[in-house]
Amino acid sequence: MRIHIACVGRLKTGPERTLFDRYEDRIGKAGRSVSIGPLSVIELAESRAQRGDDRKAEEARALLAALPAGAVIIALDETGKTRTSAAFSQEMQELRDAGTADVAFAIGGPDGHGPALLDAARLTLALGPMTWPHQIARVLLAEQIYRAITIASGHPYHRV
Repeated sequence: MRIHIACVGRLKTGPERTLFDRYEDRIGKAGRSVSIGPLSVIELAESRAQRGDDRKAEEARALLAALPAGAVIIALDETGKTRTSAAFSQEMQELRDAGTADVAFAIGGPDGHGPALLDAARLTLALGPMTWPHQIARVLLAEQIYRAITIASGHPYHRV
């Protein structure tokens, strides 16, 4: 099952990029044994529309157009549901076991997601009650995907 992170905004060179790259590499290596991965990243420019609702709508259209056809979409949004790492891993394994070819995590721009993206998402996921910049959200998500893989494989990285 291929994993995609589709983001509004680019991750520049720096400590966040270094940390993300580390988890991306780990996902690629560890995921093979449990058929999760590799990870690909889709970066889109922020909309230049003047109104927030227009920006969200444009970005939602761009994200949806960039995702692989038939991908299960999981939107990261502060209003989404939180999961434990074990529950997140279980959901990833269930998607894999159901024959899902692609899972796409969508990280919106500063205004959040437009209704079209939220409507298309199978799940809306929050990384907690706080709002995170997309650079940090991307690193947190990559770490949780890696953690889900290690839980699925019985690796001791995740300690209960």
